Amino acid sequence: MEDISDKRFKVVIVGSGPAGLTAALYAARADLSPLVLEGPEPGGQLTTTTDVENFPGYPEGVLGPKMMEDFKAQAARFGADVRYGTVENIDFSKRPFKLNVDDEYDVFADSIIVSTGASAKWLGLPSEQRLRGRGVTACATCDGAFFRNQHVIVIGGGDTAMEEATFLTRYASKVTIIHRRDEFRASKAMQNRVFGNEKIEIMWDSTLEEVLGEQVVDGVKIKNVKNGEITTLSDVTGVFLAIGHKPNTDLFKDVLKMDDVGYIITDGKSTHTNMEGIFACGDAQDSVYRQAVTAAGTGCMAAMDAERWLESQHEA
Repeated sequence: MEDISDKRFKVVIVGSGPAGLTAALYAARADLSPLVLEGPEPGGQLTTTTDVENFPGYPEGVLGPKMMEDFKAQAARFGADVRYGTVENIDFSKRPFKLNVDDEYDVFADSIIVSTGASAKWLGLPSEQRLRGRGVTACATCDGAFFRNQHVIVIGGGDTAMEEATFLTRYASKVTIIHRRDEFRASKAMQNRVFGNEKIEIMWDSTLEEVLGEQVVDGVKIKNVKNGEITTLSDVTGVFLAIGHKPNTDLFKDVLKMDDVGYIITDGKSTHTNMEGIFACGDAQDSVYRQAVTAAGTGCMAAMDAERWLESQHEA
């Protein structure tokens, strides 16, 4: 593979989910020869998803990792250079921007497309962190098979929690959803799947108080938020967190304009950020839809915006 140390690119795409790889496809077809730096999670969140049934072009559904392999192959076909590597820091003080990759080498970019996505949130309980990877996880598709014929809980009330709970019924003997409110915020379709599944029970108005166990999970304590009552579920062996995501945008903090959560704010009509030459797409800037198809759409937009911006710089 070619050594790209100190090489200058017209477009560098940071992140490789649906948004980043769609941006790569469009930028490559525009003869911009983009570099894609995949980051710590190549393929993004979809690599931890099993059946994707709502992406156009896959009438029978598709495995998340397979879909991302297709995205990557299509972008590479048109000349995108997709490489494993994590951007550690960026010199924003002048153009071309200098990006340090894995603390090993630098590349230069006339423009940057941010498609760093988002990561699962954690509750922050000491017991949760102590047993993380030992029965506490945020990825049902990664770890569900380890809990065959066991009782597991899912924390959350959105689409992700519904999807995780439904998926886990393939393996678990029982799935209990713990939700702090008395109704879900998930879509009706996702709720109906849960309500119609005899393996799923729901504890409303409840929060996870403590995960029990020293080496592995062997129970949980659940608190009712209305009366303060503590219930111990001593047969639970798996805890799955599905309480939302945090955008992976710390690299751009204090440089790009963001909301309180960390989603990058674009100008509303395009993917332009507040800094000339930097564009944002996908879950790094979308706090509303957060779907693969919408991420791909904004990836297309970012590539087109970058292409037009680069042309304007040349004309100037």
